[in-house]
Amino acid sequence: MRLSFVKSLMFLLIALLFGGCVYDGTDDEMDYLPIDDSQYPYAGIPRVVIETENFSQIRDVETEFPSRLQIYGDSAPVSGVYKLTVRGRGNSSAKMPKYGLKLEFEDKVKMFGMPKNRDWALIANYGDKTHLRNFMMSRISEWLGARYTPKMQFVELYLNRKYMGLYLFSETVKVGKNRVNIEENDSTFLFEKEDSKKLDPPYVTTNLGYTFHVKSPKNMTEKSEALLTEHLNEFEIFIHGGHNGYSDTMSKWIDMEDYLRYYWVQEYSKNEDGSFARSVYMTWSKGGLIHFGPLWDFDLAFGNASYDQNKSADGWYIRSQRWNRLIFNDYYIRLEAQKFWEDHKELFYDLIDSVPLYRKGIEKAIANEYKRWPIIRNTENWALKEPYDSYDEAVEAMVKWMKERYEWIEEH
Repeated sequence: MRLSFVKSLMFLLIALLFGGCVYDGTDDEMDYLPIDDSQYPYAGIPRVVIETENFSQIRDVETEFPSRLQIYGDSAPVSGVYKLTVRGRGNSSAKMPKYGLKLEFEDKVKMFGMPKNRDWALIANYGDKTHLRNFMMSRISEWLGARYTPKMQFVELYLNRKYMGLYLFSETVKVGKNRVNIEENDSTFLFEKEDSKKLDPPYVTTNLGYTFHVKSPKNMTEKSEALLTEHLNEFEIFIHGGHNGYSDTMSKWIDMEDYLRYYWVQEYSKNEDGSFARSVYMTWSKGGLIHFGPLWDFDLAFGNASYDQNKSADGWYIRSQRWNRLIFNDYYIRLEAQKFWEDHKELFYDLIDSVPLYRKGIEKAIANEYKRWPIIRNTENWALKEPYDSYDEAVEAMVKWMKERYEWIEEH
């Protein structure tokens, strides 16, 4: 694409359409990153253009490459050129042909109307043929009043002058005023239930063998590690039946509203990771309650399952797994869970009704996506289990599953 003088003059006008992407004083004021969209025309959503230094190929989650990034609208940039580092992101998804990226800008930047920050993610959604599941999770999380829900924006990505497809430009889960808003000290923690095979420090392991990756504090001391480990072990003793009569109740250990919100989004969607496998975030401060959230990572949800036993829309799933199974042994929890569903079930059905709106917003980008990655019929790896004849069929199958899931919960 060649930028004409007229297109350059339209810079600020176009930027108004993408709240927050206006040039804000980055160093390369007159520089532009080239983009060739002759095969993949503008789809009505922002284009993110990234070039790594020396066009280095990103294939792992550790190596950070100095890079430059610019946002394009229809026919011209709507931002200056930002300096940042880029690396791969994700667990199994990092090994897929289309992979996610972790972005760390030199300075805090405001992207697509989201609050300023240095850390962002580009989520590939390669294993979700609808490309809607993670975005839907963010909608229901916000509707249910979560303390924090990562904000997301659909974009198309060009990496090193090659079209990479449809992505979600997303906030990352981290401690911050506009993200997980907790204190940063040695007795306040943000931690994630993680696969036992991924033991990057700092982490703690409980007596029941569950591993938690500690996100904050970043430089955890031995004293802090002992404090968190002891509290989680005591909680496990409680939910394992070691509580002291009726005076020791669940509400003295966990924030019930947070837990039930987490539980129902995971249960309704039958999210495989939400079974307490990984990507389950919590916060805790000494003397306070354990808070579940924020919600994250829902590509293996809403009927998209890597295990055959999880494909059906019936059956309780989350409440039968790990910590959740022990928590649901409490009759009070089961009553409160039923009440939460009755009070909020209309929002879960609203999510079904909203699917056509979300689908329409990315319709043109989907055409580009499946031209670049023609996998709609593929079943070649653990994340691509179901073949479809069209994108519409993939979306219709998901909606059908969601309706069946809703009806099963209503009957039970």
